[in-house]
Amino acid sequence: MDMHNIPFRVTNWNDVDPTEHSGISGKAIWLTQQFDTIRVRIVEYTPGYLADHWCEKGHILFCVQGQLDTELIDGRRFVLLPGMSYQVADHAEAHRSSTQVGAKLFIVDQRWIASQSSARMQLPLFLHQHGTPASFLLSSRH
Repeated sequence: MDMHNIPFRVTNWNDVDPTEHSGISGKAIWLTQQFDTIRVRIVEYTPGYLADHWCEKGHILFCVQGQLDTELIDGRRFVLLPGMSYQVADHAEAHRSSTQVGAKLFIVDQRWIASQSSARMQLPLFLHQHGTPASFLLSSRH
């Protein structure tokens, strides 16, 4: 992550307008600030949230409250509780978030340019939703 053109600034998150993003179930409520190419968010997932996509974007993510369940495209699963974080690079390991009890997160990542659209992430999601094993997605033979 390369940070430039960001003068010192204090953010009062109470003054940031929320945006809602629906998942397959539940919703995510984002408070977002953009600083040059760096995006900083507080994201709150409602209980029962399941992301509607596999994300290939890199993040630094800190769990503030609740419980975040993260599934990697290869089937591994991780649980984050308050005080825990994960870090992943762009295109390193596709991941998908869910929570049964709700979660509040602090996330830092970089803005993607248009050529890095989510279109190529839709194929893994389609295949995963239709019962295709994750190993198929990782195989170079297909």
